[in-house]
Amino acid sequence: MKKKSRRHPAMIRLAIVGTGGMANMHAEAFNKITGVKMAAVCDVDEARARSFAQRHAPEAVVSTDFARLLRDVPLDAVSIVTPDHLHAPLSLQALASGKHVLCEKPLALNYPDARRMARAAAKAGVVNMVNFSYRNAPAIEAAARLVASGEIGEIVHIEASYRQSWLTSNAWGDWKTNPTWLWRLSSKHGSRGVLGDVGVHILDFATYPVGPVKSVHARLKTFVKLKGRRIGKYVLDANDSALMQVEFANGALGVIHATRWATGHLNSLLLEISGTKGALRVELDRSRDTFEVCAGSDINQAKWRTLRAAPTPHIYERFIAAIRTGVAGCPDFARGAEIQKILDGCFASDRTGRSVIV
Repeated sequence: MKKKSRRHPAMIRLAIVGTGGMANMHAEAFNKITGVKMAAVCDVDEARARSFAQRHAPEAVVSTDFARLLRDVPLDAVSIVTPDHLHAPLSLQALASGKHVLCEKPLALNYPDARRMARAAAKAGVVNMVNFSYRNAPAIEAAARLVASGEIGEIVHIEASYRQSWLTSNAWGDWKTNPTWLWRLSSKHGSRGVLGDVGVHILDFATYPVGPVKSVHARLKTFVKLKGRRIGKYVLDANDSALMQVEFANGALGVIHATRWATGHLNSLLLEISGTKGALRVELDRSRDTFEVCAGSDINQAKWRTLRAAPTPHIYERFIAAIRTGVAGCPDFARGAEIQKILDGCFASDRTGRSVIV
């Protein structure tokens, strides 16, 4: 049974913390939900915060001091959309003040911090969710249900990838001139590289239908992007490509990889799961609402059938629904900590050159 949290009245007062590019998606999504008021905006850059508020919530309180905001502004919930290194300290402050929290991924910079966040959230008895946003795709939800049904049998092999090309393409802008992208390349600015940025997504994507990971053997690499390896204050040292060989708790083997160098792929996620009775494939470049299955009489002809998935609410809707109903939302901080433990295992494996039990 899902854990109950306290209920809230129809109008939910929300603060968005961090006003970079991803925050616009949060604001636009929350503004479309009836009964949600964006009551406050917080960012260390006051001018950017005011511009953001003017765009999305002109009447919102604008602050550069998160602690003061929590103390002085009546709020029910916060959505944390800051650089990675601020996720843990800001979430813990919000939880201590009794606020429901939606936090961007990765949940923290390391597993001990993520575990501390999950325990604090459980103790506070509030809704806590991590934005594994590709759970919004109906196809992955349907794929997870199909695996659970046993239709493709015992899972034995998994292939998953997350490919981006913003280091080779200007489709999303020029990373060399935009702090939105530059901080993601710099460990000094809190980045865990492509592994922490999008590898976290593909790990959730792969393990959600299949189950937990037992061990991982990882290789991370940072390529030379510019002579001198820095732009101004940004040292370009965070990993650009990540390769993972994993063994799942159920005995299945998998290959998972993520890169920012995949020319021709703006934002491509692929998951293929092979079982003893069939296989399924989710390819979000093709469709978020359909997936493919090869099972039964189709196996001998290697024929794939396309199935349509039922619509699912996105995470912002699920977060608000959880607050209103008092039923815990998913994926929660405990799930975020589980994925963070795998990330830590990847970094340890890369350092030692050995497989790591997670």
